[in-house]
Amino acid sequence: MIVPCERLAAFEKSYLREVLGDMTYVRALEIFTALWIEAQQLNPDIGADWCDDLEPALAIARALNGLQPAA
Repeated sequence: MIVPCERLAAFEKSYLREVLGDMTYVRALEIFTALWIEAQQLNPDIGADWCDDLEPALAIARALNGLQPAA
């Protein structure tokens, strides 16, 4: 495991600025699309029923906000 330190944080910040600094929205969208296609190839069911994916997050949100659990 890499222990985070100030020097590593500075390196990561400069690296990201160098690599992503001049990236356009269109290029970022192209990368996202390519990653999404790759994810679908690895798991064809990804995103099929996104409501099921939200249930755990909604349950936590209800608990944190003092609401009753969903019926």
